[in-house]
Amino acid sequence: MNKRPTILATRDAPQDHFRRVEEVDLEFSNGERRTFHRLHSGGHGAVLIVAMRDADTVLLVREYGVGIDSYELGAPKGRIDEGETAEQAADRELKEEIGFGARSVQFLGTLSLSPSYMSHTIQVMLAQDLYPERLPGDEPEELEVVPWRMDKLHELIARDDVTDGRSIAALFMAREFLAGRYRPS
Repeated sequence: MNKRPTILATRDAPQDHFRRVEEVDLEFSNGERRTFHRLHSGGHGAVLIVAMRDADTVLLVREYGVGIDSYELGAPKGRIDEGETAEQAADRELKEEIGFGARSVQFLGTLSLSPSYMSHTIQVMLAQDLYPERLPGDEPEELEVVPWRMDKLHELIARDDVTDGRSIAALFMAREFLAGRYRPS
């Protein structure tokens, strides 16, 4: 495992074209009025990929998360680039992050990060029939790829380095889909 990066400084960041804070004036059905603040995400959306190496094994990545200043084990994910479909973005991100493409990519559902104050959502994609192919990515260091058995998800969520709720939810969505107990709407 890589050594955690050193934080050299922190400061308030200027607003950028990917994120901005919006004030939202609301009137509720009972007449109450409030102003809420919401972090508005720009761009074209994002994907989180459950990449199945085989029928029983998912490929996870260990990646540094600056928000919690530690390495986190979770599903590969990334932005959808302009002109890409979610399926194309998922396939590209797989090639960049784990060194595999997917012959089959399908939509499982949409998750929100924190609907009380963020507009950001992520599309959960299931990738199957993987084949080796690597594209250069934008990560500052190579990501560790960790295979994990789907029948051991209960052990995965007990780990200290697995805290991303989106990854956890996506893995359970995929497990239920693969077992025939869940169908995306």
